[in-house]
Amino acid sequence: MKKMFVSVLFAMLMLILSACNSSKLSFSEIENVPRKIEEHIDSNLKLQSINDGTKGSYIIFHSNGEIEADLDPQDNIVNIIFNELNPQDKDIKRNVYYLTTDSKHDTINVLVNGKEIPFDEATIL
Repeated sequence: MKKMFVSVLFAMLMLILSACNSSKLSFSEIENVPRKIEEHIDSNLKLQSINDGTKGSYIIFHSNGEIEADLDPQDNIVNIIFNELNPQDKDIKRNVYYLTTDSKHDTINVLVNGKEIPFDEATIL
């Protein structure tokens, strides 16, 4: 009886801990970038990922003008879609987003104007 009680207690504890560590898929634009992240942003890179050491990553995309951003999860892949609205614009604009993923998503794919592009740099703090 005692072994069964300990087993049930252990199983409940594991469920609670896994619920606390689980994240939800989300993607949002960030206006105020934390200083520790700002220090690692390289304006010479087009696409950069900085993992903050917790549950998410900052995705930095330097574009030629304004963009529309969207998220399209498919199976284990998270597709980040950037569409440049005025790609002929000479001004470079920094766009910063915060991405959290859940346990079933293990791949990040970025498409700019329908074309897949790789990260220039990925940093983990």
